[in-house]
Amino acid sequence: MKNILILAFSLLLTFTVVCKVSALEDTAITVTVLYDNYVFSEGLKTDWGYSCIIEGTEKTVLFDTGTKSDILFHNINKLNVNPKDVELIAISHIHGDHTGGLSAFLDENNKVTVYLPVSFPEEFVSGVEKAGAKVVSVDKPVEICKGVFLTGEMGGLIKEQSLIIDTSKGLVVITGCAHPGIVGIVKRAKEVIDKQIYLVCGGFHLLNKSEEEVSQIISQFKNLGVMKVGATHCTGDNAIELFKKAYKENFVQMGVGKAIKI
Repeated sequence: MKNILILAFSLLLTFTVVCKVSALEDTAITVTVLYDNYVFSEGLKTDWGYSCIIEGTEKTVLFDTGTKSDILFHNINKLNVNPKDVELIAISHIHGDHTGGLSAFLDENNKVTVYLPVSFPEEFVSGVEKAGAKVVSVDKPVEICKGVFLTGEMGGLIKEQSLIIDTSKGLVVITGCAHPGIVGIVKRAKEVIDKQIYLVCGGFHLLNKSEEEVSQIISQFKNLGVMKVGATHCTGDNAIELFKKAYKENFVQMGVGKAIKI
């Protein structure tokens, strides 16, 4: 009888653990591109710039805001995104193709915390605060909500931060323009969280790189264990094609309207 009770308890415990693991795995995280110079879905507008929204994490995060507010909101409306759902905003760097839609977005929803690289000018910071939002200046890596991190400010002349999402499949690294160097950003992500890199997506800033230089970067990606790549925005058409060729079915086609479910 005692053995039967022990067996029954073990089965119950196993079932409970499996249910808990399944529940965690069933929680989908979705990254949707709101602004890009490539289009994925019809009816959406393209323009030079980048923005995406991360849903399914503890808090909904808007990463960058593109260039023009009218284009950003056209795409937001078409994709049935509710600006009021956003709780956190992370801006990668100071350039207008990533900050242009921020002011108009705050007009719609200022009940947010905005994470800016610490080097942002005081005038910019004051403008965000006057709009009613809370500002956090980021220097070092920081967790902004459960499982979502910023790399901290990186780079020299152009300083930038990138986003890291800790998922059940591995790390998802999202970049604005990767001015500090895309390989360095991936390495920083692995320093922040010692896990496999599932996906790196966003702008890689390889427009002026030669085929040989891009091939070396791809080789470094492979050595770092990057499983999937979604290169877009300022990566450059030639570099994107090289990533497509190297990653084959593990290349993620990007563009406005692309929704990546993890």
